[in-house]
Amino acid sequence: MSAAIEFLLRLQAECGGVIPVERYLREALYHPEHGYYARNIRTVGRRGDFATSASLGEALGSALARWLWLNRLPAKRGAWHVIEAGAGTGELARTVLRRLGLLRRRGLVYHIVETSPVLREEQRRALPQYRVRWHESMIDALAECDGRAATFSNELIDAFPCQLFERREGAWIEVGVRIENGRVIECALDRPPPPSSAFAGNFADGQRVEVHASAAEWIASWAAAAREARMLTIDYGDTAPALYHRRPRGTLRAYFHHQRYEGVEVYHRFGRQDITCDVNFTDLRAWTEHCGWRTAALTTQAEFFATHGAVHASLHDAQLVDHTGAGAAFKVLVQEKGFTPRELPGRFRLSHRRVDVE
Repeated sequence: MSAAIEFLLRLQAECGGVIPVERYLREALYHPEHGYYARNIRTVGRRGDFATSASLGEALGSALARWLWLNRLPAKRGAWHVIEAGAGTGELARTVLRRLGLLRRRGLVYHIVETSPVLREEQRRALPQYRVRWHESMIDALAECDGRAATFSNELIDAFPCQLFERREGAWIEVGVRIENGRVIECALDRPPPPSSAFAGNFADGQRVEVHASAAEWIASWAAAAREARMLTIDYGDTAPALYHRRPRGTLRAYFHHQRYEGVEVYHRFGRQDITCDVNFTDLRAWTEHCGWRTAALTTQAEFFATHGAVHASLHDAQLVDHTGAGAAFKVLVQEKGFTPRELPGRFRLSHRRVDVE
């Protein structure tokens, strides 16, 4: 019997015979010995199991550099702080820092919050010439800048483990898993669903939805430490209930060697594949606003790129701004905390100034 199966059987006994999908995913992704991000992720990009916008082009880094400069928050002695949560291989950070240029990097302290030891080492190799500080948590990063920073994440929220629900006979039933004869099978959990906009749609029986309650917990754990901050969240997803339009089996899926897997195959290769689902931006906005963030805008990546003059250096970059493709599939949530509410110029920017960042 493999060590992974032994671990899962112990976990199953600990959970009373049925492992909630959220707990299964948490261990599959983040367990210090078995977890994909903790131990087994090889890299992100063409040589890994999946790719991100940052790993295949420079348009995102170019647009982010402009946004960060326009929305910087000068602190003591002219310093200003940027916090990137979940920096992948460090390629996005490298593009952002390079696009800012030497003069605008003066006084900049770039913080990366990264829990994966494997990715942290990749980031260190990618950013040897830049002033970067690494942290285990957002609390630690915010403490270093006295709660005053521009923060952002790209394809981070989707990596949080989610709860999975299925509509049966007009009610929402949480899905769990059991290990039987070395195989993972799905079964029902007898506990009520959490508050979520995912359940508000007029869905037929058999519809599946996901709830990123773990992301809500993460946001709540550090929100109070952000005194005066601006936050930009980029991820694939949509608002509810449009998120599940023509998706009767939900959005939960896995990636292994760039192959996509759905259904019970999401539970296969425990700890050796990436697992993700689309972000419900209606829930995300509600959770952040409950923690004191004020929403400036929720827009598409294509519109964000258009406003901030992203450089399209490759075919992939061009696809990211396509209003019918990735440019629409990815959303950008712009928020701020600790500032007096004011009229925001433009469609979603926190600043109307145009600055060329090379």
